[in-house]
Amino acid sequence: MTPLQFFKCLSDDTRLKSVLIISQLEEACVCDLMAALELDQPKVSRHLAELRKCNILRDERRGKWVYYRLHEQLPEWAKDVIRQTVEHNHNYFSDALAKLNASKVQASSC
Repeated sequence: MTPLQFFKCLSDDTRLKSVLIISQLEEACVCDLMAALELDQPKVSRHLAELRKCNILRDERRGKWVYYRLHEQLPEWAKDVIRQTVEHNHNYFSDALAKLNASKVQASSC
C-alpha cells in the first residue's frame, strides 16, 4: 500500500470516522457504525467495502452481523497514522462515539 492509496481511502468523512471508531473500539459491527454515524445500512456497508478493498479493514461474519477491525497486514506506518489521529483528534469523532455508546445502552444495536 502506498501513502497515496492509504490517504485516498481515508479521504471521505464517513470512511475516516469509521476507521477511527473501529481503531478506538478494536472492532465494531455495521449496526454500531449505523448508530454512530446516523447513516443507513447500505451506505455504511458501501464505505466499509471500500475500506476492505483498500486492505485497511478486515471483516468477520458472526451470525447475521459482520464485524470489522483494522487489517492485521496494514503497514506499521499506516497503523501509526491511525493511532496518532485517534489520540490527537478525539473531538473529530467523539460525537459519533457517544451516539454509538448511547445505542448500546438502549440495546438498539447488534
